[in-house]
Amino acid sequence: RNSACPLDGLTNMSKDLAWRFSQVFGATSPAPVDEADIISTIEFDQTGSFLAVGDRGGRVVVFTRSTPTKTGKLPEYKFLVEFQSHEPSFDYLKSLEIDEKINAIKWLPRRSASRFLLSSNDKTVKLWKIFTKTAHRFTDLNITSDYRGRKEVVRRQKRIKKLKVPKMEIEDVAVMASPCKNYENGHMFQINSVSPNSDQQTFLSADDLRINLWNLDVTSECFQIVDKKPEDMDELSEVITSAEFHPRHCNIFLYSTSKGCVKMADMRANALCDRHSKQFEHTVDSKNSSFFADFLSSISDAKFSRDGKFIIARDYVQLKVWDVRKEKEPFKTFDLHNHLRSRFCELYESDTIFDSFKCCASPDSKYTLTGTYNNKFVIHNIARGTAVNLEAAKFQPHKAAVDLSRKGTINSLNIPLSPAHHRMSNGNAKAAAAHSENLDFTKKILCTAWHPKENVIAIGTASSLFTYNAVDADK
Repeated sequence: RNSACPLDGLTNMSKDLAWRFSQVFGATSPAPVDEADIISTIEFDQTGSFLAVGDRGGRVVVFTRSTPTKTGKLPEYKFLVEFQSHEPSFDYLKSLEIDEKINAIKWLPRRSASRFLLSSNDKTVKLWKIFTKTAHRFTDLNITSDYRGRKEVVRRQKRIKKLKVPKMEIEDVAVMASPCKNYENGHMFQINSVSPNSDQQTFLSADDLRINLWNLDVTSECFQIVDKKPEDMDELSEVITSAEFHPRHCNIFLYSTSKGCVKMADMRANALCDRHSKQFEHTVDSKNSSFFADFLSSISDAKFSRDGKFIIARDYVQLKVWDVRKEKEPFKTFDLHNHLRSRFCELYESDTIFDSFKCCASPDSKYTLTGTYNNKFVIHNIARGTAVNLEAAKFQPHKAAVDLSRKGTINSLNIPLSPAHHRMSNGNAKAAAAHSENLDFTKKILCTAWHPKENVIAIGTASSLFTYNAVDADK
């Protein structure tokens, strides 16, 4: 068993990236935003040529990448198609309204000229086909269509001395989206995750208590591979918060729970994978626990890195990077919201403490990306332990990376760390309190996505979509 760190020898090679604003879609004015227009999920396809965005109104907007016409200009994305994926519905058995909000979007690998993606709301997963439809028209006809009756046609035919071959020309090209399959009646609770398998035949969908395995060609049935529902719901102690297949091994998947642990399971071991093969959990000293410990430790998102060697997990306070070969402690831990500990009561009463922040990793698995408040997002360098904190805006001044590995330094948000990490001076404590008071909790970045092959990121804040490109810091 090789126990060497996957990033050994890369610390000096993995430099911090300088980011440049590229594009923004949607409203950027401070005017109130309609609830239905708020972005709920963002996803690149496997090539990075397409970018799908889902909102709370049940719509999916797809952008395509255009080739720059000028040398030195960065590639940009342009609008391709928009369609209504889900409509609001009502569960008459439970007397429950089902929102149209898009919870997850996942692209399927390309097999033909058309593109396919999975989109999900709280109860139903749909398979959509995005294709190009071309309308043709014929020209240079021997007989025009403005004739009157059969006799006139015969009369004109006699006057034709030389036959012409009609030509077919393209009249219009339209991009369309049509539903192919509906995967219904598989979940009793709200769906939080959808993940295609690397075998390109199956996918999983996860809700609060169960994870189902679907075949893409079969909509009438699915198989439960994880079932956390107790016989007595009063005994319920944890729920599933996210799930994802391994990027390379079709039999391995992970799921995170509200207890702050990430579990990895192997479908070859059992048909029902209630018994995990690995569990990644960092136990906290009970002396330092508080009333908010359960809310803070709940993992909102967990994902494999592109190479499958790491797991990144985001809770409300921290982002943790786990080596899949080491379960006892995380490889790296980055603090994000420790400076808000004095305001946890306020955040709990306003339900802000339940905000679900997503995270993602770069194609080379050297960087992580996640969002926070004040429309800011943080890019962490895993090997060097540094972070770059930027605000989603059209114009971004250059920000130097913050070193998180030195003793007594500041955290990802340029705020002094809490006393649980090291002793702060009175001046640093006052600076942290002042910053936390100036935070706008209505401006938050919950959705992020990283291009699968390049250092291009997409950020969703309210109804605006920002894209950034990494450039050489020396230029």
